Amino acid sequence: MRKALLAGAMLAALSGAAIAADLPYRPRYGAPAPVGYDWIGPYLGGHLGHQWTGVSNSGAEPSGLAGGVQAGVNWQNGSFVLGGEADLTLSAGNERFAAWKFANPWFGTLRARGGIAMDNVLVYGTVGFAYGRGRVELGGSAESSVHYGWTAGLGLEVGLTRNWSARAEYLFLSLGDQLYLLTGNRHGFDVNMLRLGVNYRF
Repeated sequence: MRKALLAGAMLAALSGAAIAADLPYRPRYGAPAPVGYDWIGPYLGGHLGHQWTGVSNSGAEPSGLAGGVQAGVNWQNGSFVLGGEADLTLSAGNERFAAWKFANPWFGTLRARGGIAMDNVLVYGTVGFAYGRGRVELGGSAESSVHYGWTAGLGLEVGLTRNWSARAEYLFLSLGDQLYLLTGNRHGFDVNMLRLGVNYRF
């Protein structure tokens, strides 16, 4: 049994080495050479996922597809990867509660990102500033307001080639209360989002 486990570990190590060999390091931007896969540099990408939202001071829970774009930059020191990212997401989530219809048609974030790279696999956390538009409809009338707050999340990103990577990410956004005259109350939006994305690093 012990020999089988040792053989499995050796096979996994050799597989990792083979992957690293297929992805040779190319120095960028004068940074120290990381071991194995290189996460350094600016990137641009897109994402698609699903959001679940709670609206404070109402029973509405808008949910639906959401997708958008992101851009950022990474710095790497050994296995540690730090960076910054901005994104903008359009959402189809909406729900009617009593006579009112609630939605948050778009939101964006400005975040710091940090994690541990295991060759071409990056596990990271992220935190930062969030903003987005809330919307309330009543009959033929509609009212919108921009909300501000914070966001945090976790993600896993896998380098597919030297320039392309794919990711899975969870984000929580807390968008603070704003007064809506159509309801006579203050409402905020708490957004939970699961999304998949791809990035191209330059």
